[in-house]
Amino acid sequence: MLKALLNRKVARRLPRDAGVTLVEMMVVIVIIGLVTAIVVINVLPSQDRARVEKARADISVIEQALELYRLDYSRYPGMEVGLQALLSPPEQAGGVGQRESYIRRLPDDPWGRPYEYVIPGEHGPFDLYTRGADAQDGGEGVDADIGNWQ
Repeated sequence: MLKALLNRKVARRLPRDAGVTLVEMMVVIVIIGLVTAIVVINVLPSQDRARVEKARADISVIEQALELYRLDYSRYPGMEVGLQALLSPPEQAGGVGQRESYIRRLPDDPWGRPYEYVIPGEHGPFDLYTRGADAQDGGEGVDADIGNWQ
């Protein structure tokens, strides 16, 4: 008797057409696809802009470390040691005030390549730059070179 009573209560709560049809499921999937497309279209350009801004920030930090190096040694690091001199500077005469390093670590550019350092530079005492996403000279947008002269 209890079982029959429970069956009747369940039957009253659920209408005969309770459930999800294939058309309803397809509508939901299409809506999810549209929302995903809108998000992707708006997020991907932001990622490119973020990479360019990260490159500019990295160049600025490395440039400041190079200036500190120049203040201590009256010159910028030569091409033979390059930016590695910022991590392990040479011994100063007398060893007084010797720094462990001018920068904690040398970052790679946002595309996974090391920043390029040229001394003497074409645009100033030194050039510090990345060649952008395409790794080639010139370019536009995310492929453009980003340097300390800009």
